[in-house]
Order: sequence, then C-alpha cells, then structure tokens
Amino acid sequence: MRQLYHLPISPACRKVRLVLAEKGLPFELVEERDWERRHEFLALNPAGEVPVMVEDEGEPICGATAIAEYLEETASDVALLPGNPRERAETRRLVDWFDRKFAMEVSDGLLFEKVTRRFLSAAEGGGAPEMPVVRAALHNLRYHLDYICYLMETRSWLAGEAMTLADLTAAAHLSCLDYVGDVPWSQYQGAKDWYVRIKSRPGFRQILADHIPGMPPPKLYANLDF
Repeated sequence: MRQLYHLPISPACRKVRLVLAEKGLPFELVEERDWERRHEFLALNPAGEVPVMVEDEGEPICGATAIAEYLEETASDVALLPGNPRERAETRRLVDWFDRKFAMEVSDGLLFEKVTRRFLSAAEGGGAPEMPVVRAALHNLRYHLDYICYLMETRSWLAGEAMTLADLTAAAHLSCLDYVGDVPWSQYQGAKDWYVRIKSRPGFRQILADHIPGMPPPKLYANLDF
C-alpha cells in the first residue's frame, strides 16, 4: 500500500490526496508534523516538508508537483492534464497561479497564523495569530475569488471544458480556508457554484472528513448545500 505523509490542513497535501482519489488509487495516510523535523522523516525528504509519497517501499517522491506529475504519468487512465498543448499550458498556468501566487498572497499566511501556530511552542513561534497578516490574506482572497468568478463566466471548469489538475489545486487551497471558515462564498456566486460541483465529487469525501482535535470546522464545511 502506498503511503502519503501529510498534514490534514495543507493545500499541497490535499492536492495530492485529490489526485489519488480521482485516479482511483488506494493509499494510506500518515500524519507528519513536519515542523518537528523527525530524523526518520528527514531521511525520506531532507527538505523536511510534506507531502511525501512512498510506493511499495520504493524511493520516496517529495513535493506536490512532483507527485502529481508522477501520478499523471503512471496512472494515465484518468487524465488530469488535457491532451491539447494549449489547454495543457492553461491548466499548468492556473496550477502555478494557485500553488504560487494564491499560496503567497492568501493561504500560506492565513493557515500558518490560524492553524500551525496552535501546535507550536512559544519558542517555535506559537501563540495568537498576528491579525495584520490575517487581514491582509482575507483582503487578497477576495481578489482571487473575483478571478475564479471571471473564469467561470466563459468556462465549465477553471481551465476549460473539462475538470483538470487546475481545479483540484484550487479546491485544495480553498478547502483548507473553508475549514477555518474564511471563505465568503455567498458574495461570489460563480466561485461558489464551481466549488459546489467539485466538492460533490466522490474523491472529495475524504477531505470533508478531516477533523483537527480542538479545532472543529464550521457547521457547513461538509455540507454540499451551503
């Protein structure tokens, strides 16, 4: 059984989980608090970051991008990258948009302040969230939700007429923010309609079942009608 070292509220880890689920590949989750820098985990990934996937006791594959590309090449029956070069380029553009731009402007700061800090000691930077960081991330989030609405005016899915890795990547980020109750869905109908469709897919059920001890999600987090 392949193992995925992950954190529950991590966009990168959720992205890989969604790819595995869409491709119908079984896997076992191993929670890894990477800030603890366990020697055994560092032996798998010297960078000390999740996600890391290990297949059949083989060499570890590290990082969401590398794992997603590996799965696309080795489990190609369910393709998450379009066959058309231009459509493939657009998909990759949007994957980069969310994994780099959205992460830098929204999810990295917001999730660190509202989730990761809870598990760190004072010496490690734990404590109450820095509200200026939170407010800046929430401000930036609205710009990105506007962009999703703009894309959905002329497309069935983010990158075109079929669901792709771009949708899974965006949903991975937004589902983490949704867990902490920070997505104003009612004000962005186009983005909400898109998220309802991807949230309703069977592969999303595992994500909606996540639960952090002492930090329950909002009541509507797992509801398909929200």
